[in-house]
Formats: sequence, C-alpha cells, structure tokens
Amino acid sequence: MSDNSHATAHDEAHTGPIKTPKQLLLAAFFSFVIPIFVIIGLVSYVTSDYKPAAGTVSVEKSTAERIQKVGMVEIRDANREMKTGEQVFKAQCSACHATGAAGSPKFGDAAAWGPRIKTGFEALLNSALKGKGAMGAQGGGDFDNLEVARAVVYMANAGGAKFDEPKKPAAPEAAK
Repeated sequence: MSDNSHATAHDEAHTGPIKTPKQLLLAAFFSFVIPIFVIIGLVSYVTSDYKPAAGTVSVEKSTAERIQKVGMVEIRDANREMKTGEQVFKAQCSACHATGAAGSPKFGDAAAWGPRIKTGFEALLNSALKGKGAMGAQGGGDFDNLEVARAVVYMANAGGAKFDEPKKPAAPEAAK
C-alpha cells in the first residue's frame, strides 16, 4: 500500500496544465503562431510612417543634394542706385527697431538712443556691421556697408543725434 500511495503522490506533484495530446499540439502550435503575429505587428508599427520606396527618388536629385554648394559668389551691379537710410530701415531694421524687439532701442526713442549716440557714429556703425547682442551682422540684411551706415544715421538722428549722412565715395578716375 505504501508503494501505491507513493506513486500517486509523485504523479500528482508533477502534473501540469497539459493533460492530453490535443492540448500539447495546441500549445505547440500557438507557441509558434503568436510570436509570428507579434513580430508582424511590430514591423508594421515601425514602418507605418511614409517612407519612399527604394528607387523612387531620382538619382540626379539625390546626387545634387549630396554635392550641393557650400557657399556661393554673388556678383552685384556696382553702379546700382544706393538705398537711402530710410529705405534700409524700412526693409531691414524696422523688424526689431520699430517695436523694440530683443532689447533693441525703438526708433525715435531719445532715452534709449542717448547712451548709444554718446559712443559715436563709428561705434554704432561697427555694431550694425558686425552685430551686437541678438542683432546679427548688418541686422541679418544684405546691404552695402554704405547703405547700413545711412540706416544707422537715419535711426540715430531720429533718436536725437546730429550725424551727417555718409556719401558714396567718388569713383577713382581712370589712369590716362
């Protein structure tokens, strides 16, 4: 009797959830199928953003993007009409100086321009050409240095200065 009870206790201790061959086949089948569906779902999730298929971008376009220019040379007409200080102010400087954005002195505000005017025209021009604080070189514009100087004079004079507007230097005469 002790042998029989020992064998029954041993069988009960080592039994699992799978009791029939049908359950074993279903467990084996689902242990392979479920991971496949999980992998397919993950792949579709990762690739769900729009990505052009290989070969849809032209070779010429992709080559042009890879070898694009680092810099460029621009040739301007040296005889073009120079802009006035007011024109340069309206085109470039007014973006910040009309509203006082980023701590810039507002146009016509004598209190804000006073300490700057005391530094002199050359210091103001240097700040305008090279940039200062949040203002980039030439205020981020694309003007000749003389045009920027005219804009500096225009803004400073509106703030109480009495600077003379710079004139375009005379062209050197051709050697005879």
